[in-house]
Amino acid sequence: MDEKKRRISELEALSAQGNFWDDPQKAQEILRQLSDLQQEVGQISRLQQQVGYTLEMLDLAEEEQDSELIQQLSKEAKELRKNFQEHEMSILFTGKHDAGNAILALHPGAGGTESQDWCEMLLRMYTRWAEKSGFKVEIVDYQPGDEAGIKSVTFFVRGHYAYGKLRGEAGVHRLVRISPFDAAARRHTSFVSLSVYPEITDEVEVAINPDDLRIDTYRSSGAGGQHINKTDSAVRITHIPTGIVVSCQNERSQHSNKATAMKILMAKLYELEEQKRQEELAKLTGEHKEIAWGSQIRSYTLNPFSLIKDHRTGMESGNVQAVLDGQLDDFIYAYLQWQHEKKQGTHI
Repeated sequence: MDEKKRRISELEALSAQGNFWDDPQKAQEILRQLSDLQQEVGQISRLQQQVGYTLEMLDLAEEEQDSELIQQLSKEAKELRKNFQEHEMSILFTGKHDAGNAILALHPGAGGTESQDWCEMLLRMYTRWAEKSGFKVEIVDYQPGDEAGIKSVTFFVRGHYAYGKLRGEAGVHRLVRISPFDAAARRHTSFVSLSVYPEITDEVEVAINPDDLRIDTYRSSGAGGQHINKTDSAVRITHIPTGIVVSCQNERSQHSNKATAMKILMAKLYELEEQKRQEELAKLTGEHKEIAWGSQIRSYTLNPFSLIKDHRTGMESGNVQAVLDGQLDDFIYAYLQWQHEKKQGTHI
């Protein structure tokens, strides 16, 4: 805490200098660091005060045998545990882009309407989670299913540490249930792949040769409404060397759609380079890793019993509906802890 407070004083002194805004990019970075440190110190101080108050009240309640106050403190302790978990989670964010926004893309596997419906359920789950977390969701590309559900969807989740919290959700999500689309009421298994990318900021350079791009415009298709904008301004960009295709149809102008599509393309290309770098590092160290996007990370079983299980961390929940309604924090926290322990165990 002392070191953090000293650093806050240094950054405040820098920001008060007359020539502070001569370099706007550097100034923005200093202000970002200052804001992050102030937020962290404030959070620690609040936790310390809450702990001190709760312990004092507990001593008083035990001394006076006040069962009603003890019951009230039990509820407050649960809230305190939640707040501490949120703080501990922030300590576990060690990635370069963890503090920034996230770009999510959902793609159903084989199975037609069944998998497409599962894709829509996952979109609802992440949207609900984002709303509960105080984050904003912006859908930029939405392809509806032929009968129900979604063929594919790409959306931004904007908020402090959105990427840090969501990056562990990348992978294949498996659903087992009695299909509402099967007249014989048989059990079906569906798969949806989720990709999670960081929104790349201006200070990170991603080299893209304009000659490597094919840009097409088209009219948005589908039912319209909240997801689809019925204009001719939709943009699809193909990166020819990699075959990566990105689309945006959310904005009214073609220029805005192109700018958003380029952001998504930059994020995908950056992630591709990071993946190559990790693979090269794994070769040098002799470490073998699963390909994250190809692995089944979590199973959601609705029948013959109710259970959600994360296959990496072992985290389980029998309250399937609550999780599908956006209560994901326990799974996110368990992943961050698991990843931290894994890094500590393999640290050279």
